[in-house]
Amino acid sequence: MAAEARLAPTPLLKDELDIVIPTIRNLDFLEMWRPFFQPYHLIIVQDGDPSKTIRVPEGFDYELYNRNDINRILGPKASCISFKDSACRCFGYMVSKKKYIYTIDDDCFVAKDPTGKGINALEQHIKNLLCPSTPFFFNTLYDPYREGADFVRGYPFSLRDGAPTAVSHGLWLNIPDYDAPTQLVKPLERNSRYVDAVLTIPKGTLFPMCGMNLAFDRELIGPAMYFGLMGDGQPIGRYDDMWAGWCTKVICDHLGLGVKTGLPYIWHSKASNPFVNLKKEYKGIFWQEELIPFFQEVVLPKECTTVQKCYLELAEQVKAKLSKVDDYFNKLADAMVTWIEAWNELNPGGAKSAALPSG
Repeated sequence: MAAEARLAPTPLLKDELDIVIPTIRNLDFLEMWRPFFQPYHLIIVQDGDPSKTIRVPEGFDYELYNRNDINRILGPKASCISFKDSACRCFGYMVSKKKYIYTIDDDCFVAKDPTGKGINALEQHIKNLLCPSTPFFFNTLYDPYREGADFVRGYPFSLRDGAPTAVSHGLWLNIPDYDAPTQLVKPLERNSRYVDAVLTIPKGTLFPMCGMNLAFDRELIGPAMYFGLMGDGQPIGRYDDMWAGWCTKVICDHLGLGVKTGLPYIWHSKASNPFVNLKKEYKGIFWQEELIPFFQEVVLPKECTTVQKCYLELAEQVKAKLSKVDDYFNKLADAMVTWIEAWNELNPGGAKSAALPSG
């Protein structure tokens, strides 16, 4: 009995979840995550020079892909995967065979909760994904499925079953996820505010998704998690995760799926250079003023019953309505189509129809 008590609990979803990490450097940061990540399979997407050797600490189960591998596996369709940008991570989503994905940046460490205990971010993401969301009616006690909470008075009983959760968006302590202008005027600002809450982002509401601490149900929403064309040879960077977030949220709303944000926190250790960031973001800062209204007004037809159908329809609308903003969006729309073609080749039979919510 005592021996049984000493056994570590079986990791949640050990055989159903991949951890995807984009990187250009040795992955020493994994040592801090070892107690939480070691039972899981890692997919490492190496950016930049493919001849460089990336060192991974011993004891981790992983596969590593560099640009040569991406070109070999996707052939001409490799053009849809960004180069010299963390957007390359979405290749890991495509080659995974697991139901769930957790993705984290290599400058993110284990955060501590207010009691000083290390936060198992992956465990909280799994909790978020395994319980429903409430996109159709806001609960003022935030997540009603959490222990110690429930639906408040006036919450319709017909909506209390909730909706399947497709995305769990985690947050960060220390270095805030700011754009370059905000970084420049607040260079010393740090986020020390730990908010012990998870909430569902309401239907019809967009949000700026950050890819550094993110989990999602690959079977429910994977084909929409395309991080776009960014980095080398492109006129824009640092909008990869936000583009994926806007596309994903519109499709989740259409298919009746939920997106959660809040816990868990990670410790974001390194501020990127605001002047370099400004060069990457410059066009996006102007473009987003037209992109947001576009996504707010997007209507997907009822015939779009799978994520793939939704995404291809979205690509058509991007080409039709955003090409006037810049020719880049013609290129991006074509890449969105190529992404779905490549996804379907590597994941045959993966397009499941969804029962659209009434109303």
